[in-house]
Amino acid sequence: MAFATINGFDLYYEIHGRGDPVILLHHGFGCTRIWEDIFPALIENGYQIVLYDRKGYGRSQREDDFIENFYISDGFRSGAVDDLAALAQLLGLTSFHLIGQCEGGVVAVDYAAAHPGKVKSIVMSSTQCYSHKPMIEVNRRVFPEGFHMLEPEWQEKLKDWHGAGYTEAFYNQFIRFGGEYGTGVFDLRSVLPSVTCPFLILYPDRSSIFNVEQGVMFYRHLSAGELSVLPDCGHNTYEYVPEEYTRQVINFYQRHGF
Repeated sequence: MAFATINGFDLYYEIHGRGDPVILLHHGFGCTRIWEDIFPALIENGYQIVLYDRKGYGRSQREDDFIENFYISDGFRSGAVDDLAALAQLLGLTSFHLIGQCEGGVVAVDYAAAHPGKVKSIVMSSTQCYSHKPMIEVNRRVFPEGFHMLEPEWQEKLKDWHGAGYTEAFYNQFIRFGGEYGTGVFDLRSVLPSVTCPFLILYPDRSSIFNVEQGVMFYRHLSAGELSVLPDCGHNTYEYVPEEYTRQVINFYQRHGF
């Protein structure tokens, strides 16, 4: 467990195990903690795991105006790619695998498109491929309209991850706009053809946020894509089926000789 100064801010990160490096990218509500049931099995199978909290999440530093300004800025999405590149360089990682959950999958795709020679493979779960409507409308439809309306379990979990004094304002901003999915119509389809590394799409069939056709659309736009639909599984696949999640990741790596 450590902090690294990345592009002027302190990012929290962890490194576990030895072997081929795998960087795990959390979702838009999350932090390194979401991977607690996933990474131990990867370590046992001979992979080195790198976890980090993106800027503004978890234990990483955030600007005073992170919520009001940076989170909704045009630089938020590209900034996540720049931070990942800087962290990889600091850690001496010249090539690695990426695993991304929901918005973390957007970071993985954007990074692979910008740095094609450095990504050995991508595993992505529950990420949106495109939207028909502006994300402001999508978020309004799928999320409770205020932090106080979340289930108590999720309120406590988010407070534990991000800090009680920050979480409510962050959630209320998230459900309106911002983050990797932005404010307008979101669409990764034009980016995907430039991502040529082996790419496993794990998609739940019962996500409360995105339907399974999103996973199919990823598959249709990737030259080296593989699609696995997880049955009777909700959006946070790492919580619903952690053993199946890690089994599929390890089998994917082994099929490709990693």
